[in-house]
Amino acid sequence: QVQLAESGGGSVQAGGSLKLSCAASGYTGRRYLMGWFRQAPGKEREGVAAIDSDGSTRYSNSVKGRFTISKDNAKNTLYLQMDSLKPEDTAMYYCAADRIVWMGDTPLWPGRYDYWGQGTQVTVSS
Repeated sequence: QVQLAESGGGSVQAGGSLKLSCAASGYTGRRYLMGWFRQAPGKEREGVAAIDSDGSTRYSNSVKGRFTISKDNAKNTLYLQMDSLKPEDTAMYYCAADRIVWMGDTPLWPGRYDYWGQGTQVTVSS
């Protein structure tokens, strides 16, 4: 069983930056597709970024060029560097792991992911 724990959320003004972390434990040596998702009040959960075991990445159009997903395999930690933040980035951010490491056409679809963290809140003020 994989456990995921996010940290690094907070409040920031528009144009600022935050870096989220997701510590993973319970790995059995297999590889996973890892992703970041967010959910604002009253809205559906949406994919933000994903990274596979080879380091290939995928971003949603809304964050492309502003957010960067990365991972440190030695530390079993996933990151999301968020720059040029906008008020519309305000949401609860979740990391997730998918046992099917192949990215395919749906790396940002929440329904394919098997394990989820509890989330960390990001609030961007104008």
